[in-house]
Amino acid sequence: MEPIPVLKGRRILLGVTGGIAAYKAADLASKLTQAGALVDVVLTEAAARFVTPLTFQALTGRPVYGDLWTPTAETALLHVALAEAAELVVIAPATADFIARQALGLANDLLSALCLATRAPVLIAPAMDVQMWAHPATQENVERLRQRGVEVVGPAYGRMASGLEGWGRMVEPEALLGHIRRALGRRGPLAGRRVVVTAGPTYEPIDPVRFIGNRSSGKQGFALAQAALDRGADVVLIAGPVALATPVGARRIDVGTAAEMAEAVWREAEEADVLLMAAAVADYRPAQPHPVKIKKGAPLTLDLVPTVDILEGLAARRAAPGRPRVVVGFAAETEALVENARAKLLAKGLDLIAANDVTEPGAGFATDTNRITLIDARGQVETLPLMSKAAVAEALLDRVVALLEEKAKAP
Repeated sequence: MEPIPVLKGRRILLGVTGGIAAYKAADLASKLTQAGALVDVVLTEAAARFVTPLTFQALTGRPVYGDLWTPTAETALLHVALAEAAELVVIAPATADFIARQALGLANDLLSALCLATRAPVLIAPAMDVQMWAHPATQENVERLRQRGVEVVGPAYGRMASGLEGWGRMVEPEALLGHIRRALGRRGPLAGRRVVVTAGPTYEPIDPVRFIGNRSSGKQGFALAQAALDRGADVVLIAGPVALATPVGARRIDVGTAAEMAEAVWREAEEADVLLMAAAVADYRPAQPHPVKIKKGAPLTLDLVPTVDILEGLAARRAAPGRPRVVVGFAAETEALVENARAKLLAKGLDLIAANDVTEPGAGFATDTNRITLIDARGQVETLPLMSKAAVAEALLDRVVALLEEKAKAP
């Protein structure tokens, strides 16, 4: 895992309470540390019976705490020192007992005491057996914490250690990581901004079985959605047919064809500040899709017609309201990269275009890396080195933030 900018150098306090799901907390601590976060782990006495402090110390490279009465070099008031340092407190897993004590405001161990002392946001991931989660007392306690501003993530549905199946499993570390990114990014430079991102291919039906499409994986568009979320944006992700997990916090709209994507983009763009048009929309579609499956046999001739031009249609809709304020297009080329991309930028009235040569190794479809050239409306050209699609998204969103600031200052 490469460092994640919204997590890099951030102080996260990870509280672990006594349940079998404590092993997942070790994975979470590892992921956060690899992403660049500074993770302080606090174990309850019961948690240390499931996973030892040494495990977390090895994973984070930092001291692990458990005893309320252990003096430190900084101060004997350990709970105050940890509470003040934390930018986010995450309790994973959070047992029914811990949730109950927090709901009552008890502070009889280090973890519960620092939860009362901190001014940082608190996120809990409940984990317990089915009946314990469903019990009215637990539900009342959880609701009380929600009313105090605690973010409750989960639980998930699945099989328990008891053998029962139902609601009560701790959500997986990967999903928790998304919630943590969302919590730390809420006050970012795009807070209060609405960003619409398109991703993936479109499939234009030939018959009920076959279609015309392309090799787009949607990875770059999904990375852009995540980068916008990390900066505090309200994100709408319009996705073609791809099997990728929705970034935590994004509102996803699934579409199939270019016409469906156009309708969704034009509708959502009306109140958007930014449109990132990363989808690889099919350029042609069959004029008359067959209503039944075409049987294999004689040669097949398809009558193809152009699909709707989404950005061309947006240009007319954008003129009067001035939204989206910033529109970024993408150009997948195989030759004359800068010339073709600049022509598209001018023809569609874009603020910025990201072009890539899909014939270059590591820069085509279905890869985890990309190499893009950015061209803006003033004609400036910047070619970025080969990097991960997540890093490309970070660089591109930095440009978007700068463009929004420039437009805000313009007379």
